[in-house]
Amino acid sequence: MPLPETTFCAQQIKIPPELPDILKQFTKAAIRTQPHDVLQWAAAYFSALSKGEPLPVKERIEMPLATEKTDAGLTLGLLKVLHKQLSPKGMVNVAKLKEKWKHLCLPEEQLEAILQLDSFGEEVEWMKILALGCSMLGGSLLSSMKHACEILTKDPEGGAARIPFETFSFLYSYLASIDGEIPQKETEAFLCGIKEQADRQDGMVLLRNFLTQPSTLF
Repeated sequence: MPLPETTFCAQQIKIPPELPDILKQFTKAAIRTQPHDVLQWAAAYFSALSKGEPLPVKERIEMPLATEKTDAGLTLGLLKVLHKQLSPKGMVNVAKLKEKWKHLCLPEEQLEAILQLDSFGEEVEWMKILALGCSMLGGSLLSSMKHACEILTKDPEGGAARIPFETFSFLYSYLASIDGEIPQKETEAFLCGIKEQADRQDGMVLLRNFLTQPSTLF
């Protein structure tokens, strides 16, 4: 027999005082992030929240361009989320990377395509994965570097997007080597010109240092 339905009065129902704010923040995060699989993402969200880990949440909603598919996969905002989650340790276990990738409801085949671009083992250097992720977003080496600067900078959005020359040089040299068609001398000459500018800017590289100059590396 079914159990009799129990009716509670308002005085008997106690709502945890922190619940409304938790649900409010969760809702705002879901709207900003726009996960393809809300349930899967929600599980990752509350797991990270309970452990005090960086949340799988974009800083702001991303509106797709007219030429983009809404389910295109990796975006600048999602790559930035992954950077916050995985960059602190420097080296990342591939299994952990795949787990975080799945939490953001990103296509597994897209990550596999990234991993196949280099000879990675069970542990990968996060900055290399970041660089390859940026190359997935950008149609050229310099546009990939633009994405990297926008993710790594401490400047406010829309600012100069400054990053240290050492970081810029590492990422640029790595992507140029993966490309395989850019002569080493061209890479060195390009970075030499960038360093001259960075030396006058407290060792920092700005977007205008490499996006406004003529280059065969676009």
